[in-house]
Order: sequence, then C-alpha cells, then structure tokens
Amino acid sequence: MRRPTPPEAPGDPRGFPVRGLQGLGFQIHFAAMSIFSHRPLLRRAASVVAGALLAAAVTLPAQANEEQRRSEEPSLLERYTNRAQDLILKGLEMVGVSYRRGGTDPDAGLDCSGFVQLVFRESVGLILPRTSHEMSEVGDRVDRKELKPGDLVFFNTMRRAFSHVGIYLGEGRFLHSPRPGGEVRVEDMGSSYWVKRYNGARRIVEN
Repeated sequence: MRRPTPPEAPGDPRGFPVRGLQGLGFQIHFAAMSIFSHRPLLRRAASVVAGALLAAAVTLPAQANEEQRRSEEPSLLERYTNRAQDLILKGLEMVGVSYRRGGTDPDAGLDCSGFVQLVFRESVGLILPRTSHEMSEVGDRVDRKELKPGDLVFFNTMRRAFSHVGIYLGEGRFLHSPRPGGEVRVEDMGSSYWVKRYNGARRIVEN
C-alpha cells in the first residue's frame, strides 16, 4: 500500500436534507454561489465562513465521543478531526477557482487532481501523486457507507476508471474542480450522474 510523500521542508442544493451546523454550512455555501456569482472576493469570503461551520460540524460529534471514551486514545481522534477541518477549510477557500487542464496553480486554474494535491499539501503537509489514477493507489480503501470528511472520492468521467477525484465533505457532498469551463465547487454525490460514475474512495488522513 502506497503512502503519500512527506514534504521535504518544514450541483443543486434544492431538496437536500440539511442538519445542524453542517447543514447550515452547506446552506451558506450555496447561497454565496448564487448571491455573489459575479463577485468572487465576496463569494470566497462567504465560502470560508461556510467552511468554518462545516469544520465545526466535523469536530463537535468527535469531541462528544471523546468525552465518552477517554480511554480510547482521544489524541488520535483529535488529530483526525483537526486535520479533516484543515482540509475542508483549505478546500473551500478554493471555491470559485477556474478549471484548467493540467493546472496546479490556483491563480491560473486547477484540474481535479491539481486541486486535491494543492489542498493536501497546503493544509496538512502531505504530498500526493499528480494524477487521480495514481492517487487511487494511495492510502486505504474505504466503503462508501464509511466515508468521512477528508476522504478522496473517485469517479469515471472519461470512460476510464479513477479519471476524476474530489474531497468528501460529509452528508453526501464532495468538493472538486469539475471540467473545462467550470470552477471548484461542492456537489451532491447522490445525483444520478455521480452515482453512475462512482469508482470508490481512499482515506489518506488516518483516524
């Protein structure tokens, strides 16, 4: 099983059931996409607020479990939630960045794997392989029903397995850079398009 290399140096939200802080985070995100569609700076700021709420939704249940299971290595659980929070926040900072084939620079545009690689490197200091297919061989395989925020989710969008990758956010949503003409955004994995093309998931950040 391959592991990421450590760094060398120090859709449409209508009808989607939302719950608690995580649901509120998604609501703010989609409202920002609509209201600030032509004002990228305001849209980016609103997405950061949404990210903070999503991160809190990831962290709070884990903290409750930690109180109940003090003897079960709480430091490991805490480290997982903190890293997942960092991933989500960094990823949502990129919302609105344009897609660019082969892109690795947010100022010029990002493709799907360039986006994921950037988020992991800048948020938790992990260097992932460059392509989505190579990323599908890193970390541990995860069943769909066991997905957690921060996991990588893969799709067949080019008649080739593992040709697309995104970052799972929770509640059936994922963050990705979709295609030429698009931009980094949140989408529902439950839509028919993504259900038919789902290839699996990998966990890079251990819990």
